[in-house]
Amino acid sequence: MKEIFSQHKHYLAYDIDDRSDITLGITTRRDGYSLYPKNAFNMARYIDDNPENVTKHQSILADEIDFSRENWVFPIQTHENKVQEVFSTDKGKNINELTNELHGIDGLYTYESDLLLTMCFADCVPIYLYDIKNEYVGICHAGWRGTYSEILKEMIAKFKGDKSDLRIVIGPSTSNSYEINEDIYNKFTTLPIDAHLYTEQRGYDKYGIDLKLANELLAIHYGISPKHIVKTSHCTASETDLFFSYRVEKGKTGRMLAFIGRK
Repeated sequence: MKEIFSQHKHYLAYDIDDRSDITLGITTRRDGYSLYPKNAFNMARYIDDNPENVTKHQSILADEIDFSRENWVFPIQTHENKVQEVFSTDKGKNINELTNELHGIDGLYTYESDLLLTMCFADCVPIYLYDIKNEYVGICHAGWRGTYSEILKEMIAKFKGDKSDLRIVIGPSTSNSYEINEDIYNKFTTLPIDAHLYTEQRGYDKYGIDLKLANELLAIHYGISPKHIVKTSHCTASETDLFFSYRVEKGKTGRMLAFIGRK
């Protein structure tokens, strides 16, 4: 698989050939100020890190992608399937400090420009959406709970345009190294896609699951053409030199920031 993201100093970018006005990417763990762990480019305020480090990292990224941090918006993610449209009046929410606003939101979308949608990740799947003809951009957070509860279905349902104009980018996350138990596996068998295509049994009460592939199949099921979906080959669990991995590092690690916005 040809890799779709290009590497920059502190982030990976997906460059859209026909939409140079859209900024889309995800940060890496390298060359930061955080001691959680050492020299980490942590982007989350909700972990054990000095808030000043996060602010520094935000400012560095803002300069590198030319998107002022005053125009960013960040939700309080809770591994559910709630999505919300945001507007220019939402700029700055949860950027300088965390608040109760946008709580319980794991999907954001907007039709406005100069608004950068951001979310934190460290194994879950970042899914980016954009419209090739109009103003829509969106992002959602799909771990096993978000995938099982079909947050991508909710994102697609909120899109007001023609589905043939919608494009989906599936970003860095765990591969099928991610393991679930039989109870969780049985939940996935209730989805409208064949669980055998993205899971494998590895022994008693143990299954590997490929959440990137599961979301790709869900996107296709809900009307997105396979040729309009691209998927990274990057795996957070096997590339811990580049990414944070919550599972591999047993929760004691930072978070990447995934982002999308239209200038």
